[in-house]
Amino acid sequence: MAQKIGLLGKKIGMTQVFADDGESVPVTVIQAGPCFVLGKRTQERDGYTALVLGFDEKPLRLAQKRRSEIGWFAKAEVKPQRFVRELRLPASEVDKYQVGQAIGPKDVFADNTPVDVEGISKGKGYQGVIKKHHMKGMKSTHGTHEYFRHGGSIGCRLTPQRVHKGKRMAGQMGDETVTVQNLQLFRMLPEENCLLVRGSVPGSKDGYVVVTVAATRTTYKRRGQGKGRGSLQEPAQGLQEGRRGSRVNTGGKGLPRASSRAANHWIRCHVETRRSSCSARPLPPAGQARRLSRARCLQAG
Repeated sequence: MAQKIGLLGKKIGMTQVFADDGESVPVTVIQAGPCFVLGKRTQERDGYTALVLGFDEKPLRLAQKRRSEIGWFAKAEVKPQRFVRELRLPASEVDKYQVGQAIGPKDVFADNTPVDVEGISKGKGYQGVIKKHHMKGMKSTHGTHEYFRHGGSIGCRLTPQRVHKGKRMAGQMGDETVTVQNLQLFRMLPEENCLLVRGSVPGSKDGYVVVTVAATRTTYKRRGQGKGRGSLQEPAQGLQEGRRGSRVNTGGKGLPRASSRAANHWIRCHVETRRSSCSARPLPPAGQARRLSRARCLQAG
């Protein structure tokens, strides 16, 4: 089990920001903090080491329903919190924090680092096999009656005489804990305690999430970037200059990957170059051409 430090937060929504090179980046805004340390778990007392964090202040009138909860927060000298979670950490990491301490994004994260986001996915209700498991369904042609979106056979009464465990069938969809790994922490706003994470995260607006340092990676790398490219600012290999300064990405294989105008210009120049390199063949006289074609037909016959 990976033990990484993180913060509790709330999903505000999605928007777009522009990178330094002009790229439009879709990001999810997460309010992560301030989080308060409510307690510690030690190996001698609890059998494991962890840090108890709280987020989002709760009104006292709602906390009065549980007297024990009020005493727990009063012991930590913190107001009641709505969202409380434990983060398992090594003992050396737990000792760095004190009970009642406030933690913000700048104390845990840095820009352009990978993070893992855990949240509760949106509930879809009771759904069929086509939407839930992406099954194909039956053909909508002659001979199929009331069986278009069915899941098909689930077993046989002879063999195996039962339904196998894990059989994909209709049921409740969504409303479960989902973790998305290795997302880019695109930018931090320390004054607002907000994180801008590239892409989408599970859950709906105003849903609580847990943002932790990525468990499997230390540096962020975009999918499909390839092994030859290191950072996002490096130019792609095989870039050629097109008309009006447009850049055509040939992908290193002579295939254009850009706008249609630049691609058509690159193809036209490429074809003209090949035509000019080929030597022109002189055409034979009309009579000689007729005799040559007749002789070829006789040879073929």
